[in-house]
Amino acid sequence: MTLIQKAEQFVFDHFKDKLSSAYTYHNFNHTERVVAAMHLLIAEEKPNENEQIALLLAAWFHDVGYVDGAQNHEQQGANWLREFLKSESVSEEIEQLAANLILATRLDVQPQNQLEFLIRDADCSHFAHPDYSLISELLREEWKLTADMTYTDLEWATTNRNVMISKHRFFTNFAKTNWQPLKDRNIALLQQKITQLQTDEAKKAAKGKKTDKEDKPERGIETMFRVTLNNHTRLSQIADSKANILLSVNAIIISISLSTLIPKLDSPGNIHLIVPTFILILFSVLSIIFAILSTKPKVTSGSFMRKEIDEKKVNLLFFGNFHQMPLEEYQWAMNEMMKDRDYLYNSMIKDLYFLGLVLHRKYKLLRTTYTIFMIGIIVSVVAFVYAFYSIR
Repeated sequence: MTLIQKAEQFVFDHFKDKLSSAYTYHNFNHTERVVAAMHLLIAEEKPNENEQIALLLAAWFHDVGYVDGAQNHEQQGANWLREFLKSESVSEEIEQLAANLILATRLDVQPQNQLEFLIRDADCSHFAHPDYSLISELLREEWKLTADMTYTDLEWATTNRNVMISKHRFFTNFAKTNWQPLKDRNIALLQQKITQLQTDEAKKAAKGKKTDKEDKPERGIETMFRVTLNNHTRLSQIADSKANILLSVNAIIISISLSTLIPKLDSPGNIHLIVPTFILILFSVLSIIFAILSTKPKVTSGSFMRKEIDEKKVNLLFFGNFHQMPLEEYQWAMNEMMKDRDYLYNSMIKDLYFLGLVLHRKYKLLRTTYTIFMIGIIVSVVAFVYAFYSIR
């Protein structure tokens, strides 16, 4: 395995084991993009062999410092590079050069030579990427998760445009020739998006509607539905899990009773165990029955008529109301429901309500099951104790 391959494996393992999932942009995927860009630049600019090694090492390690947090991550990346090279036969010159190149990736540092031009262009090659808008959304999410920085769509598009116009430029001849036109295209697309968002906000303001940043009640409603549905689902899973535990325990009790106790009951010396054994089995069977009832699904007819959709009588969010319908009918019905805000929200409310009824039934039966099981265990133990003492 070559030195660069070892570096790749080290960085991959480092990110996999130590990097927080909140770093949706500065991760191994971004590093791979930078390394791929560096290979292109090396092929065009043709630095010497030692410089190539230093450039590739810097490309692999330039963001490793994020495992220790975003603060001063360039210096941390250089420290991790030196840690990696302790076990490798690399000259001090290459090590120092690679470390300096990592430090040159700071956006507030002005690159001073051709090698620093190369690492900066590789690190910022995403400005010319065809999927720049998707890549930038990863950085937006990362800042939201790690720095509590939130942007509206308009604010984010404006910030990206300003950075690309006033705070960044390509340095190498290859990047200027091949990447600058693609960057200009992305700037133009951002400007189109900004213009459209400004127009949309102006229309909203004219109609007395709130902007994205002000429109918190709508988001609050969506969050409320999402959280409540997740809670209902989690409670249902807990109930099913508890029922399965009771089913397993009682099945084991019955299995042991049938294989161990009952075959011995025909012996005259064990006749006193008949009643306690059948009490134990009876309560176990009752527990199994109620546990099954608590998990038994109820499926409805699964069909509806267009008249019912027009009258808003069908909850299309529950599979039991549509599983028998053709896809075309279901698509039509869903589109009709999504056109009507009240119909949509009322359907979600009904879904939560009926999920609540199902949960009430499950937990009621589950409570009964646990009560039967508890009483059965107590009565069975008392019966066995009484049976043993009665023969003395």
